[in-house]
Amino acid sequence: MNLDGWSLHPQLARDTVELGDFPLSRALIAKDANYPWLILVPRRPDIVEIIDLDEEGQAQLIGEIARASRGLKSATQCDKLNVAALGNAVPQLHVHIIARYKTDKAWPKPIWGAAEPTDYEPTAMDRFVRAMKQELDIA
Repeated sequence: MNLDGWSLHPQLARDTVELGDFPLSRALIAKDANYPWLILVPRRPDIVEIIDLDEEGQAQLIGEIARASRGLKSATQCDKLNVAALGNAVPQLHVHIIARYKTDKAWPKPIWGAAEPTDYEPTAMDRFVRAMKQELDIA
């Protein structure tokens, strides 16, 4: 895959911790401790929508979303997964995979704007990163 011209959007870089790379996507963890939350960003330049990927890329992305979703659900034992590619604030294609609990601050509504982001305790983020790397078999 040609990565020439690809870079992570600065907002995503500020709001996340890098987890590792799948064949197509960079896997990130959102820094908001309110919700265990992964973000996948296809490492292709100038991609805004899923339909901007060729059919092979679309299929690869769906497979990576499923893999990340299974890993997050296994690691968190959440009640529900929310998966979305919104891109209203950050135009670079990225897919949110959010573990939801019936007891979380936003349940049953969407998380957007429901609670101010909360920083992870350093050891909690380290544990989450290690757990997700193990679940996803990602380096």
